[in-house]
Amino acid sequence: MTKRALCIGINDYPGTNSDLSGCVNDATDWAATLGGRGFQVTKLLDGQATKAAMVAAFSDLVGGAAKGDTVVITYSGHGTWAPDQNGDEPDGRDEALCPWDIGTTGAVLLDDEIHDLFAHRNAGVRVVLISDSCHSGSVTRGDESDLDAGLPRARFLPPSVWMKAGLPTNLARPAKLISGMTRSGGDLLLAGCTDTQYSWDTSFNKRPNGAFTFYALKALASLPAGASYEDWYKKITPAYLPSTQLPQNPQIFGTRTARRWKVFE
Repeated sequence: MTKRALCIGINDYPGTNSDLSGCVNDATDWAATLGGRGFQVTKLLDGQATKAAMVAAFSDLVGGAAKGDTVVITYSGHGTWAPDQNGDEPDGRDEALCPWDIGTTGAVLLDDEIHDLFAHRNAGVRVVLISDSCHSGSVTRGDESDLDAGLPRARFLPPSVWMKAGLPTNLARPAKLISGMTRSGGDLLLAGCTDTQYSWDTSFNKRPNGAFTFYALKALASLPAGASYEDWYKKITPAYLPSTQLPQNPQIFGTRTARRWKVFE
């Protein structure tokens, strides 16, 4: 059994005036954790994470896995949406991840494209997607003792920032990235928030990080051996998220069997 991972972190979004600060640290932290658990890790950081490079990396990672292999993909960066072109979205929007070159080329990685990339995997391959991007709620609880002072920044890039043409007025409302990602073909999705919320880019102990990534890794460090993804999720929320300054509700999607898999096995 082979374990391979792809960790993507994008702070720099040329042409958008919407740079982030914690995404590269997120990817570095995920890579270190996964490497320590026996994964072969590839990272795409900032300018390395063009749409073409992301597509190639997804294709290589998922398409090259064999029965019994585990694939983990982590993404930290902006999320967005684009008008649906094939009529498969009830709300008229395709959800998307934002590559580094979105502001200069308009290139987005749509949920439909991710679905197609994941559809090429071999039978018996486990795919886990961890998304620390997008969308805001209003629940106020959770431990904020690690959080640095100051307001966090939402990891959502409005289409008006990167689309050259005007937006249809009936589509100009918050994106729903998470609902799209759950249809993308992976076995398990851990997401930083609901599909109507934002994932927050902030800092802890004067080091930038995504709130979900920071607390997910903090919770992971305290998990007993043999713990499941469901166990991990219950350690993250509501103990850490949502909180007063970080109103985001982490989500887990997958079958009962997938939720009971041992973490990163």
